[in-house]
Amino acid sequence: MGGNIKICIFDLDGTLARTQESIARPVNMTLSYYGLPEQPAEAFNYFAGDGLKNALKRALAAAGDTDESHLEEGFPMCRNWMQEDPCYHAEPYEGIIPALEELKSRGIRIAVFSNKPHESAVSVVETIFGKGFFDHIQGQTDEIPIKPDPSGVFEILEKYGAKKEECLYFGDTNTDMMTGHNAGVTAVGVSWGFRPRAELEEYRADIIIDSAKEIPLITLKW
Repeated sequence: MGGNIKICIFDLDGTLARTQESIARPVNMTLSYYGLPEQPAEAFNYFAGDGLKNALKRALAAAGDTDESHLEEGFPMCRNWMQEDPCYHAEPYEGIIPALEELKSRGIRIAVFSNKPHESAVSVVETIFGKGFFDHIQGQTDEIPIKPDPSGVFEILEKYGAKKEECLYFGDTNTDMMTGHNAGVTAVGVSWGFRPRAELEEYRADIIIDSAKEIPLITLKW
């Protein structure tokens, strides 16, 4: 077996790009609006991963708003602040761009499926990688629920006529591993992201890689 992969789908935050500060910025602006203490960027390794609203919910709780009294009112502001500067201090992880270019050179489709609001996901991806670099970018919309719901994976597979066994899904969190399993595709955990390797193991990653250089290699072996 090997060389059967036709499409690779990637999580964005913590998988393709280091984005903690870009998530922390709008959330902390919301906390400050309500007079609550801002949270350190490293806390967003755990606050992030399940959509911006959940990141805000977790940060509010950590800042003292345990009954979520500011969540519903604060979320639209937080989302607007995110869209103002979604690329704040965001940068691709080492080796990601060459790895993706190798996939493209071999005719493998590449796509993004993120829990970021769709407009912000598109902005970040196109700013870092350029317009048209990815075949498809899918963020969270009213039609595509947040992961671990696999709807976004299914939509991408259908768009490009790919079978589940022809797809690798890459991510750095428990949510991503559950997404891959829920979609019935191979779930690849990346150890350089927001969460520790132990989390990827606990949530049954089919394979775990430690370097972006391994991305094109496993498409040949899987």
